[in-house]
Amino acid sequence: MRRREFIALLAGVAACSVVRPARANPRLRKIGILMGGAEHDLDWQRLEAAFEQEFKTLGWSLGRDIRIDYRWPGDDAERINAMAIELVETGPEIIIAAATYGVQAIRQRTESIPIVFVDAADPVGNGLVANLYHPGGNITGFAAADVAIAEKWLQIVKELAPHTSQIGIIFNPDTAQLAKNFLKPLEATARAQKVKLTSIPFKTDAEIENAIEAFARAPNSALLTLPDSSTAFSRVTITETANRRKLPAVYPFRFFAADGGLASYGADIAAQCRKAASYVDQVLRGKKVGDLPVQVATKFELVVNAKTAKSLNIAVPPTLLARADEVIE
Repeated sequence: MRRREFIALLAGVAACSVVRPARANPRLRKIGILMGGAEHDLDWQRLEAAFEQEFKTLGWSLGRDIRIDYRWPGDDAERINAMAIELVETGPEIIIAAATYGVQAIRQRTESIPIVFVDAADPVGNGLVANLYHPGGNITGFAAADVAIAEKWLQIVKELAPHTSQIGIIFNPDTAQLAKNFLKPLEATARAQKVKLTSIPFKTDAEIENAIEAFARAPNSALLTLPDSSTAFSRVTITETANRRKLPAVYPFRFFAADGGLASYGADIAAQCRKAASYVDQVLRGKKVGDLPVQVATKFELVVNAKTAKSLNIAVPPTLLARADEVIE
């Protein structure tokens, strides 16, 4: 054998040895996850941990038999859409999508890849599925709560601040596409409680501060925050501005209260993440995603920040404290 031919043969052997590890684990399954927040956000990192811990509990091992590709778009609508396209193009076997806007962005890009959503509001009303019990198609998941939860937020406001006569509803119209769905039950309850509702739309943090400052000039005012990726992303600005203006406020998720908000009442999203992982497990083992029913949240957390209440000179009723799942001192 000539020297040149021998070198070529060695190169061929080396090339084969390079590609062999990529074929060594044919059972590696690809999962895509479009999160609803930013990668540096500790609360969204907690949800990431909930996914991964549940996969481990179900017998999957990261890097050995499953691979998870995360995308962290924050609250930017253009970025959410761009990352939805990017995630679909990676070719996962199944996608988990968080928050209503993210779910819609993924759904618009694929009718074939199975999708499991978490923290989506009113999945029938927003057209994600036609039927909760038999969703069919390529999508199912876990709804954050029925829109009637808005009535509970208003009731908690009135418990904390009985003299409230005006409530501002803050949301980003670009990402809270179902704001009107929450407003309907709120309007009925507000009339019964003789409370005026005022919409406070925003698109930037500067607009949040200016809008809340202007709204808070009216006496006996309080604040409700609708659940969407923008309010979650801007929660520090919202809670700090509300607290500075001495506004009683109720928020839709625990992390608002943990970051200084007065009180929160909403679905346990970490629990939804664990359940979503169980749905992914079933689909990877052969179950059709459309045969898995949509589950509406049944576990809710009432969190009261006693430290914030004290700074706002609000005496939290003992009955409310007794119902709270967590009191932050």
